[in-house]
Amino acid sequence: MILKITGGKLELRKDSGSLERTIATAHVVDADLNSDETHIALVLDNGKCELRKTSGSLERTLVTSRAVGVRWSGDDIAIEMENGKTELRKMSGSLIRTI
Repeated sequence: MILKITGGKLELRKDSGSLERTIATAHVVDADLNSDETHIALVLDNGKCELRKTSGSLERTLVTSRAVGVRWSGDDIAIEMENGKTELRKMSGSLIRTI
């Protein structure tokens, strides 16, 4: 599966490029799909980082402000903050460490 961000809208697409579903309609600046293709971590333009299922439903908010980027690191989520630090968090949202 492929994630495509266009004008703040996040789309989940099949490997062929056809649209599977729209995950978020506006304000998305970064997103990443986990290796199992079951969850999506995304960052909004207000600095909020969310964890969503590939169905589009919100599972939880990981960070409420200051996030600028996100990447999966195995089963954990690395969230890049505006101060240059990276927070490593579990899928539950709990902080593992700040790098």
